[in-house]
Amino acid sequence: VEQFEAGKIEAKRVVGPDVSWGGFESKYFLAALIPKKPALTSFQMEKDANGRISASLEGPKNLIPVAQTGLFSYALYLGPKDYEFLKAQGVGLENAINFGSWIKWLAMPLLLFMKFLYKYVHNYGAAIIILTVLTKIVFWPLGTKSYKSMKEMQVLQPKIKELQERYKNNKQALNQAVMELYKSHKINPLGGCLPILIQIPVFFGLYRALLYSIELRHAPFLWWIQDLSARDPYYITPVIMGATMFIQQKMSPPMGTDPMQQKIMLLMPVIFTALFLNFPSGLVIYWLFNNILSIGQQYYINKAHAT
Repeated sequence: VEQFEAGKIEAKRVVGPDVSWGGFESKYFLAALIPKKPALTSFQMEKDANGRISASLEGPKNLIPVAQTGLFSYALYLGPKDYEFLKAQGVGLENAINFGSWIKWLAMPLLLFMKFLYKYVHNYGAAIIILTVLTKIVFWPLGTKSYKSMKEMQVLQPKIKELQERYKNNKQALNQAVMELYKSHKINPLGGCLPILIQIPVFFGLYRALLYSIELRHAPFLWWIQDLSARDPYYITPVIMGATMFIQQKMSPPMGTDPMQQKIMLLMPVIFTALFLNFPSGLVIYWLFNNILSIGQQYYINKAHAT
């Protein structure tokens, strides 16, 4: 799919021949010309003196004998960018939905699964919460391993501090000594970050699905949230999300002894809250409930270790 911004088209631009379709798109809607003989058809865009852009199809030039007729056939689609409906046309119209080149293979299944859940719960917000719970169940073993790794790292902090004092003038020796310490205790220093890194593609896949799927346009959840594809109008869910992130950090073992590092970690909820203020409310709901479930998991692990 070749995409051109309307404002950047200055002269006549021709694509093809051999085009499956061409036209205009917005975030949620598509107007497309679909030629019957794509191998012989080109698509062209042209701006007139008033700045208006026209789109058209151009077939091969033919001589039409006297008293005969010439025929150029095409179909016209004007409607929503509904993935399943566009795909059913069999000409690749579904590629107009901008899920992203590398994340669409995750965004599309997430969207289709949410649509499947919607058939039973009749609320996309509820479908997102169910998806969050199922995702958490899948990642539960990794999350447990991560929290245990952080606990083990916390136990080693006094020994790491001793090594920092001993090798304060030799950074290479310090790094080697710390790695030997991890190895002797069979601890992976990246173990606490692994579940977060694995969930990042799910986060981005859901972000694209929520941002560009017409199914979620004006889809209500509860009370003040009447459009899951738009930001929370009162910023309530992002603020609660930031609070849950702060609680989660307070419950988690500190990852290091550096005071500056700990201060930066405490700032993370504030930074994430600011970032999420204008994110789709459906995405905030996903992250909020993911945090709530993580707090429950952390509480369970802390209680298990305490006993």
